[in-house]
Amino acid sequence: MSGRPLDSVCLVAVSKTQAPEALIGAYQNQQRHFGENYVQEALGKQRVLANYRITWHFVGPVQSNKTSIIANQFSWVHSVDRLKIASRLDQQRRPELGPLNVCLQINIDAQSSKSGIALEQLPDLAAGISGYRNLRFRGLMAIPAAGESPESARAAFRKMREAFECLRANGYCIDTLSMGMSGDLESAIQEGSTLVRIGTSIFGPRRQTG
Repeated sequence: MSGRPLDSVCLVAVSKTQAPEALIGAYQNQQRHFGENYVQEALGKQRVLANYRITWHFVGPVQSNKTSIIANQFSWVHSVDRLKIASRLDQQRRPELGPLNVCLQINIDAQSSKSGIALEQLPDLAAGISGYRNLRFRGLMAIPAAGESPESARAAFRKMREAFECLRANGYCIDTLSMGMSGDLESAIQEGSTLVRIGTSIFGPRRQTG
């Protein structure tokens, strides 16, 4: 549909609220990248799945009191939106693990309920994190407003692509556009997403917890 090679987009299976057995099922079907939103839930799954060769992505809001765990239990963090958080992740990442891959979260639709920075803040935050030794700035992430029309979603993704291309033109060696979920992945891929975060379409509806 988009005319892009299959290997140009990485699939992250967002597994929040899912039991470890569901992740094992996906793993047996060649899925290797999994995304989690909640630290304590993720730690439980990581203990159960310690012998599986999984790349763990943290995709939820990052709380200051959880940065040490996130810095050392995940390979990717998609939701950095403050220099304070980036600094803590950098300081707390164990050097022997190698740099932590980070994306900056953009609040592309200015939603009060969503984390992320405005596009106008991106140049300053990108410049601020670029000197950290234990972080690798990989790109940008966004979650457009739920229920948008395909045209509106694509317009939001287009703004993300343009911001991404602007950073690259200014010398940033970034390669990741983390955008697109179960309801809008086609629009995201058409606008250049390199990483889609899919939950419902893989696992079905979220399990009720508590």
